[in-house]
Amino acid sequence: MARNDGIDRTFARNQDLPTLDDVAKVQEHNEREKKSYSNQDIDTTQTYRNIHFKAPTGSYAAMFDQMIADGVISTRGLKSDAVKYGEMIFDVNSAYFHNHGGYEYAKQFYTDAYNAAVEIVGGEQYILSAVMHADERNRAMSEALGQDVYHYHLHVVYVPVVEKQILWSKRCKDKSLVGTVKETIMQVSRSKKWESKVALDEQGNPLLTSKGKKVLRTSYSVLQDDFFNYMKAAGYTDVERGERGSTEEHLTVTQFKVAQEQQRLEAVTAQITQSEQALDTAQAAVEKKQKELQSLQKQTKEQRTAALTVQEIRSMGKKTITGNITLTPSECSTLKDYAVNGILAKAENSRLEEKLQQAQKSAAVWKQRYESLKEQARPYLDAVKLAPEKVRAFLDAILTQTRQTRQHDQPSRRKSQNMEL
Repeated sequence: MARNDGIDRTFARNQDLPTLDDVAKVQEHNEREKKSYSNQDIDTTQTYRNIHFKAPTGSYAAMFDQMIADGVISTRGLKSDAVKYGEMIFDVNSAYFHNHGGYEYAKQFYTDAYNAAVEIVGGEQYILSAVMHADERNRAMSEALGQDVYHYHLHVVYVPVVEKQILWSKRCKDKSLVGTVKETIMQVSRSKKWESKVALDEQGNPLLTSKGKKVLRTSYSVLQDDFFNYMKAAGYTDVERGERGSTEEHLTVTQFKVAQEQQRLEAVTAQITQSEQALDTAQAAVEKKQKELQSLQKQTKEQRTAALTVQEIRSMGKKTITGNITLTPSECSTLKDYAVNGILAKAENSRLEEKLQQAQKSAAVWKQRYESLKEQARPYLDAVKLAPEKVRAFLDAILTQTRQTRQHDQPSRRKSQNMEL
């Protein structure tokens, strides 16, 4: 991974797969066997662009057993809890591929990287699967550039083996054969495959410490060197080697991702809070309008109860000879009052019903937004709800560790570089 300092660096990481459960999980991820992923950066619509440089012929475990049956590898003398599987991940920062043309350039780069992996592992026959992932979206770059940017990287799952000579024992009937090579096997051995090597100076002599002990290059440093040197020889001279003896790159990226997710969580949480407040306001407005309508309906009912009956109103007035109706001043005043009150009540009722409908529509919109935001934030809220202390402790631990690493790494950087160069 890159340190986001504008320099393109090769990165190679080797990890053990101690248990069959670890192997199965890596297989699910690498071969995209799951229907959905918790990693939101995996875009399954782009999975078809993933490239297998070596596709598995079955499950990783089944392929391992078949290799034993075919005599390709041997587990002779291996402890039951020994590590039998490994995975190497080859990587360069997303910006490197984006600036060189993207997908097509990444395909060629990782074709050469796969050839490097074959050489590092010791032969293609010991590789179970090698796949370039082209469906993992770089969210930060995509948002910054306003377009989808994908992070291309290579997963290589393999069996760590070393060549071992089996000698004839003293029990051999032909005493002339005792101590000579009986057979050569490719023994599964993680420890011997990745044992540290002696660091050499420019003349090829072992480097020594101040106490006269040989300086050892860790397997991680050896892998980084081998990958970088192979890719440089293949023509990729515009990338640098990942820093020696330092975990700063990994911690920096982890811290960056945690900080990004913290900001997202805070932003979504704030939006949810705002939506909840708006929803509460809208619901309160609806309740208020409903109460006003109920009050008006109650008043209308009371007025109707106190009002004259229809028959009484119809009986008002007297018909004259000409066919006209004459009302007494009292009757006329009464009818006018009821007419005015009825018109006002009808208008007010209509106005309140319109406001109620508007308030209900507004409440529905805010509720929909609230539910959408709540669904987006559900993983974060569930994590905080289920284990708030663990989430807080996890974030604090990463940030604290990063600060401490930076503080302690500065004085010892020159010394560690001298030790590993």
